[in-house]
Amino acid sequence: MRSTTAAEPATGRETARLPDRGGRQQRRSAGLGGSAPAVARWLGDIRDYFPSPVVQVLQRDAVTRLGLTRLLMEPELLAAAEPDIHLVGTLLSLRSALPERTRETARAVVRKVVEDIERRLEHSLRSAVLGALNRAERTRTPRLPDVDWNRTILANLRNYQPEQRTVIVDRLIGHERARRSAALRDLILLIDQSGSMASSVVHAGVLGASLASLNALHTRLVAFDTAVVDLTDTLADPVDVLFGIQLGGGTDIDRAVGYGASLVRRPSDTVLILISDLIEGGDQSSLIARLRNLVESGVTVIVLLALSDDGAPAYDHDLAATCAELGAPAFACTPDRFPELLATALRREDIGRWAALHGLARG
Repeated sequence: MRSTTAAEPATGRETARLPDRGGRQQRRSAGLGGSAPAVARWLGDIRDYFPSPVVQVLQRDAVTRLGLTRLLMEPELLAAAEPDIHLVGTLLSLRSALPERTRETARAVVRKVVEDIERRLEHSLRSAVLGALNRAERTRTPRLPDVDWNRTILANLRNYQPEQRTVIVDRLIGHERARRSAALRDLILLIDQSGSMASSVVHAGVLGASLASLNALHTRLVAFDTAVVDLTDTLADPVDVLFGIQLGGGTDIDRAVGYGASLVRRPSDTVLILISDLIEGGDQSSLIARLRNLVESGVTVIVLLALSDDGAPAYDHDLAATCAELGAPAFACTPDRFPELLATALRREDIGRWAALHGLARG
């Protein structure tokens, strides 16, 4: 296992080793053995002795490096695990193999991680998006019933006349009533569900569900590998969104972008975000042509090479550079930066400049 020498308790070094069938401690080469209670005790012990980030590393080693997929197949073992985004990614990749008795426990684990992401990001996401849309909706020539008097007075304070004790208004600020009941912008999220994109898929699914709750934004969410699955109807519950995703398999980005293009109703009011490492298994020439057509039609197209906290992603550098040349900036983005990124896109500001300003890795 990875070294955990810094400030670990004396018992921690022994506890971090996985128990074998007889309860003895074994090193990395050991398998799970037949003792589920022993593994459950081990999971509980490492949570007692180590901080959460170390527990997550140990669990990840147990599942991926030791081949302990049975850890996820037994409800009591899964319930003892520390929920984190990597565990969720593993659960999603094994979704079809999970036995019925484990699925409810798996959903509980996924829901805890979803709630953690929502607590971290939902407020900033809603504030950024609604702020951007409200700013875009304001007009200088509103009808009288639509005047926003508070903002109008603030905007005209320089015209205050002390003698008359009044403000002379030379600029009205308000809202276009006709657009209040309709979505101001369309957002299309295309999510690459290949195995390497696991963390990005989880974040995108949760953020997509949060965005779908905003009436001012019409959100579509589509997952793809070699097939395309429209998950928009599941956006009411982010857990349902994630369990509608099957991580792994090939990648046909061209097909997914073609489907995304078919959803565009108002090009100049549409933001299309492709979340993919651009490792294309389909027709790359066709993909480039589709992206060019979208950009030229007025759609704001953004390529996120990753939407995660996992560090610099692996991706197709040449294709990323081509996307940027077409006017579809390609870069990696952390979930914490995503609300500001989306707000920038909704305001129709320069996304490439925004990415450069924040030092984000670009194609």
